[in-house]
Amino acid sequence: MKKTLLSLLLIPFFGIAQNQFSFGFDGTTAAMISAGWQSTNQSSPVGASTWNNATFTVPLANAIFGSGNTTTVPIGQAGGNNSFALVNFNSTTGAGTISNWLITPNITVENGDIVTFYSRKGTDGTTDYPDRLELRMSTAATTVLPSGALDVGSFTTLGVSVNPTLVNGFVYPKVWTQYTYTVAGLTGPTPVKFAFRYFVTNGGPSGANSDIIGIDTFSVDRTLSTDDFFKNNFAVYPNPATDIINISNVNSLEISAATITDINGRIVKEFRSSIESINISDLNSGVYFLKISTLDGSGTTKIVKN
Repeated sequence: MKKTLLSLLLIPFFGIAQNQFSFGFDGTTAAMISAGWQSTNQSSPVGASTWNNATFTVPLANAIFGSGNTTTVPIGQAGGNNSFALVNFNSTTGAGTISNWLITPNITVENGDIVTFYSRKGTDGTTDYPDRLELRMSTAATTVLPSGALDVGSFTTLGVSVNPTLVNGFVYPKVWTQYTYTVAGLTGPTPVKFAFRYFVTNGGPSGANSDIIGIDTFSVDRTLSTDDFFKNNFAVYPNPATDIINISNVNSLEISAATITDINGRIVKEFRSSIESINISDLNSGVYFLKISTLDGSGTTKIVKN
């Protein structure tokens, strides 16, 4: 056996994003299962390892997951000690094909939603046994789980493949690295399940490939237009108005600035502080655009002066 299992129990956005689902793997494996995640090991032959939340204790057998020593508990991309999920080469025995799955609960998504997660190899050593990780999506009304090492069940959409050709030399990174998938091909909002598939051929304790990997900070976010951001956080009334428009700050966001522009884009009113109402009696009748800027983003809506 050339590999030794160490001591364990086994996306950037442009625009405004609204979170649809997130999971940080900050708790236990039992808590992950209670939250609706499920795992299935379809490796051939099947080994003992499954996806689990990290449970490292010190002293470690060797430095792992960036601990740098044997007296520090490894940390996730965010969240502190053991705040990540992991899987390893013992998913199969001898030299076999690893196909070990971690599946999310149902998440309703639509085209353009952005799925992000972080992953890294666990080894702090210098020898690389190549790993591969896939992010897949199932849009089936009834999810079909994979059956066998080469089957993907209803998870037919491949979103991300980390080191798809099992290249040596730490192509699979040794530091927490973000990966992103943009949802496409749907017809409106759709309940789906995502799956992480640890998929390594010639893997296992005596195979040429497979070591140990972790994932963390899984998130599904929706990029909003400035109009959507305004509708989700503010309301103006009355609209149309003759003299005063009132601003309702639905989610109590901290307003840093507000501007009113005419249809030619010229700023006609500008404020550099939080406001609750604006006097527009001095404006000519017509259509204007109110933009409100906050620390969380900016939103724009149309207003009409009678």
